[in-house]
Amino acid sequence: MDKYVVAVSGGVDSVVLLDMLVSKQLPTSYYLPSTNYQLIVAHFDHGIRDNSHKDAEFVQELATKYNLPFESKREELGQSASEEKARDQRYAFLRSIAKKHGAKLVTAHHADDVIESIAINLSRGTGWRGLAVLDSDVVRPLTNMRKTEIVDYAKNNNLKWCEDITNSTNVYLRNRIRQKTVYLDEDTKKQILCLWEAQKEVKSLIDKESASMVGQGPTYDRYFFSHMDNRVGSELIRHIVKWHLTGPQRVKALHAIKTFLPNKTYLAGDGVKIKFTSRNFTVELIKYI
Repeated sequence: MDKYVVAVSGGVDSVVLLDMLVSKQLPTSYYLPSTNYQLIVAHFDHGIRDNSHKDAEFVQELATKYNLPFESKREELGQSASEEKARDQRYAFLRSIAKKHGAKLVTAHHADDVIESIAINLSRGTGWRGLAVLDSDVVRPLTNMRKTEIVDYAKNNNLKWCEDITNSTNVYLRNRIRQKTVYLDEDTKKQILCLWEAQKEVKSLIDKESASMVGQGPTYDRYFFSHMDNRVGSELIRHIVKWHLTGPQRVKALHAIKTFLPNKTYLAGDGVKIKFTSRNFTVELIKYI
C-alpha cells in the first residue's frame, strides 16, 4: 500500500488537500498511481508566532477527525526567522517523517503558488532552473487549482481552517510579491503556467542528458571538461555535486578542473572537495560533524 505524508499547516490550502485525499476527490487533472493509500498527517510549528501552538492543536484535531496518524514538531525559530530558514527547517522535518514511514511527501502548493515562486525567482535574477519551480520528488496534486477554487471547495464542504496573520504583512518577500501577482490577468497567468510546464520538461531532458554525459563518477575526465564553456560545464558540474554549489561556485570549480596541477585539492564550497590527477578529478562530499 502506498503511503503519503501530508504536510498540513492548518491553512485553507492544506486543509482542503487533506480532505480531498481522504475523500479521494483530487482534481481531475491529477491522478495518484493508486486510490489504495495510507495517509499520515504532519505539522511543523516554527515557533514564529506566539499563538502558533493553536495551529498544531487544530491540525491534531483534524487528524483525529479523519482517524489518521499525526506527527508534529515545534522549534523556537522566533519572529526574526527568515523565509528560507523557516522553509528549510520545515522540509527537514517533513522529509524525516516521510523517510520514517517509507512514504512520499505531499504538499498543498497550488497554481498561484507556482506563479508567485516564479516571480520571486525572477526578482532574484534566477537562472533558467528558477523557472522550473516546485519540481521535485514532492507530490503536489493542487498545482492546477487556483486559490479561489480551493477556497470555494472549503466553503462548499463546510471546512474550517486557521488564518495565519503573517500572510497579511509585508515582512516576507512572498507576501509582497503576492500583492503584485494577484493583479495579473487570467490570460497572463495561464501563459505563465503553460511555460512552467514546458520548462519542467526542458529541465527533465537536460538532467537526463547530463547524467548520460558524465556517468556515475566519482572520478571524471579532465580533458572532457577542459573544452566546455561555462554554461555547459556548470550544468554538468551541477549534476555531479547536486545542490551543493551555487552557479558562481560551479564556474570556479570548472576553472579549477581546467587549470589545477596534479595532486592538488580544491575546496569548492559547501563540503565539496575536488582532487586532481593529471588526467582525472574526483569529487568528494565532506561530512561535517
